Amino acid sequence: MHTLSSLQALDERRSTPSRQLGEPGPDEATLMRMLRSAVRVPDHGKLVPFRFLRIAGPARLALGDFLATRSRERDPGAPEAAIEKDRQRFSFAPLVITVVARLQPGHKVPVQEQLLSAGCVCFALLQAAQALGFGAQWLTAWMAYDEAVAAHLGLGADEHIVGFIHIGTPRLEAPERERPDPAALLADWTP
Repeated sequence: MHTLSSLQALDERRSTPSRQLGEPGPDEATLMRMLRSAVRVPDHGKLVPFRFLRIAGPARLALGDFLATRSRERDPGAPEAAIEKDRQRFSFAPLVITVVARLQPGHKVPVQEQLLSAGCVCFALLQAAQALGFGAQWLTAWMAYDEAVAAHLGLGADEHIVGFIHIGTPRLEAPERERPDPAALLADWTP
């Protein structure tokens, strides 16, 4: 039964679009429960190559204002609708957890493995949120790769945003989408 419920949780995972996430978000105890599950990822060398940055309350709107300004700097000719979209990106879900990769270049554990570990945290956090009755979506977009945004959020030189995990109460049932056929992706290697 345990295996069935674990597989069922994986099979039922869906992203709820961030625009469809509203209040309430998880309280502190529920968030800590989610994060306890999220950190149980493969971590070669026990480096813990990740950390979390919470964006909630008025900080979401302040970040949106910064993103609108930065978006205009990046593309002075951007249409006002695009600028406004960036301003609103963090205004829907009541909680956004930024998963930050803390990479250690030159370590015996390759940087790619460290980054993959941080990516696993994003997926595990999505699973934990859904298991506790919340909707969630893992987003990146240009702001996850922008040095000015990283500096604004206080990231260090070897830190990188792996994902913004938007978490809240779904306003509608998360849509299902077509999934790939695993049999079509499987090949046998033979020497």
